[in-house]
Amino acid sequence: MAAVAQCVRGALRPRLPLLSVALRTSPRLLCAATQQKNPGQNLEEDQSQSQNEQKVEPSSAEKLLAEEKAKLEEQLKEVTEKYKRALADAENVRQRSQKLVEEAKLYGIQSFCKDLLEVADILEKATESVPKEEIKDENPHLKSLYEGLVMTEMQIQKVFKKHGLLRLNPVGAKFDPYEHEALFHTPVEGQEPGTIALVSKIGYKLHGRTLRPALVGVVKDA
Repeated sequence: MAAVAQCVRGALRPRLPLLSVALRTSPRLLCAATQQKNPGQNLEEDQSQSQNEQKVEPSSAEKLLAEEKAKLEEQLKEVTEKYKRALADAENVRQRSQKLVEEAKLYGIQSFCKDLLEVADILEKATESVPKEEIKDENPHLKSLYEGLVMTEMQIQKVFKKHGLLRLNPVGAKFDPYEHEALFHTPVEGQEPGTIALVSKIGYKLHGRTLRPALVGVVKDA
């Protein structure tokens, strides 16, 4: 048996260096093989990493664009609101200016009309002061004078009406503080309290606005 073992050892001795060399070189071969495989894997990893980076980069860019878009939309909204307010203010100014111009056209003659009212009052008093029984053919001069006064009064009232100036003779009407000025209060039988019993001076309105209130006496409770 010992002889057989020695024979086996002797047979294996020449091969041991080859096995050791093979073992020594096998790690290198393994490393080389690994290196041959690694470039492909590295390439795939690089590609996947670049793709991930490409995916990440657009998402951040999109986020920046979304933020910029939101800012611009907010600015556009603010500018639009300011523009609408400016248009509304301009329209209000235009309407006010137009109203002032129209009122100036309507009421620009207000002072002139007030002065003419005194003339109308004098004409009215002149015609009322003429005794009606004296107006006859036997007094042609007085008759002609009276007729001239009446015609003048009628003509001036036509001119007043043409320019929007109307008389206020509110006998029997309800007292209105915006159109009438009460001089006194007196009980009057058969008339409702608060109504106008007497007009001392005729009033006038210019285009619906009271130019001069009528001076009146108002009925009160007995």
